[in-house]
Amino acid sequence: MADQPQSSTNNSRATRDDVSIADLIELLKTYVRQETLGPLRGAGRWLALGTAAALVLGLGLTLLMLGLLRLLQTEWDDVATGRWSWVPYLIVLVVVIGILALTVSRISKKSLNEESY
Repeated sequence: MADQPQSSTNNSRATRDDVSIADLIELLKTYVRQETLGPLRGAGRWLALGTAAALVLGLGLTLLMLGLLRLLQTEWDDVATGRWSWVPYLIVLVVVIGILALTVSRISKKSLNEESY
């Protein structure tokens, strides 16, 4: 009879420990999901928008620079022919380097979790 109350105390303690461990594991799973999946979704959205913007901007600037080159070659007849035919290419290269320098100077690091409104 003396063993019976001790046994029920042990069962009660074991059940309480089991519930605590199960709660701890569930809490840990929830925390890991919150801290990994949330930022990964934000990073995926950030990368997708950045990639799309880079492709569209790159295509637009390529066409714009090709148009500038053809404009210089057709409208500047003296330079487009002969020994100075490379000058329109140099002008376009300088413009591209200027645009690239401006672009790099405007890059700022932002958090992936930050929502832009």
